Amino acid sequence: MRPTQWTILDEQVVDENRHIRLSTVNIKLPDGVQFTQYVARMPRCAMTLVLNERRELLLMYRHRFIIDRWVWELPGGYVDHAEDVAAAAAREVEEETGWRPRNMEHLVTYQPAIGTLDQPQEVYLARGADLTNTTPDINEAEDIRWIGLDEAEAMIDRGEIVGAATVVAVYRALSLTDS
Repeated sequence: MRPTQWTILDEQVVDENRHIRLSTVNIKLPDGVQFTQYVARMPRCAMTLVLNERRELLLMYRHRFIIDRWVWELPGGYVDHAEDVAAAAAREVEEETGWRPRNMEHLVTYQPAIGTLDQPQEVYLARGADLTNTTPDINEAEDIRWIGLDEAEAMIDRGEIVGAATVVAVYRALSLTDS
């Protein structure tokens, strides 16, 4: 063990279901201090930044009750246990927007809040999509729109896009298209 590594003394599950495992973990720091921390573990999520030939991305406008705000974000959701992550990301796009991505390219994987939460987030890039006969899920979005990549960056600045996955994806896409 390295000298700065924290030691887990024990872990007690507080609650668990298919969407979250919440536990308390007793920790010992390298200097000997001990404390208890809440830890949440959630399933892997997959989101897709669908980009068309006009450098527009497909965004959904939705209400997020936890922060009680209307925001724009990428389509995405949980990956089922045995499901291929790219297939899950494409499935979510079609279910939530009615558009089917033409291809899937891994863009970035990150952890949104590693001090308390373990939830791998995988973002894919799809260059192009085809409109299908799939009716978007009424529980997912108020509006679905193609928005210019530069405008999406401005929406981040204005606080209209606040979700980590969408922010990360927009900046990553900008870094790829500006080079």
